[in-house]
Amino acid sequence: MEAIKFRTAEKSDLPKIVEIYNSTVPTRMATADTEPVSVASREQWFDEHDSNRPLWVVEDVQNCTLGWVSFQSFYGRPAYQATVEISIYINPESRGKGLGKRILEYCLNQAPKYGIKTLVGFIFSHNTPSLRLFQQFGFEQWGQLPNIAVLDGLEKSLTILGKRITT
Repeated sequence: MEAIKFRTAEKSDLPKIVEIYNSTVPTRMATADTEPVSVASREQWFDEHDSNRPLWVVEDVQNCTLGWVSFQSFYGRPAYQATVEISIYINPESRGKGLGKRILEYCLNQAPKYGIKTLVGFIFSHNTPSLRLFQQFGFEQWGQLPNIAVLDGLEKSLTILGKRITT
């Protein structure tokens, strides 16, 4: 299995991060954006990540970006400080090769270092591969929001998955 490394994203990574994100838009599997986003539109989102809410770039040994993963504050209220939303996006050429498992495992191992006790994921209910990945790591369905998104004229549901890291 190919060696990978995680590093904190730098502003110069933002175009590649956006490129990978935008590659998921036409699939209608991972984002509710229906059109590609611009680098400029993601600058504030990028700046919201810090040493407590990291955004990591995943690279191979040749420093090629394979994907990215972020911890984002959940709901923006102090009482939720120990809860984060996890988002994983993988380069099209790297999907389906087990990289998601390695990323999610890394995040679960890193979470306690950031004082994170709960991870949540918001995944389209029709995104079976992502649901299966999270469930393999012990995430449970904590909720479902039926038919809240409209993609290409079709209503889609959102599944909320969660996992306690510590008790």
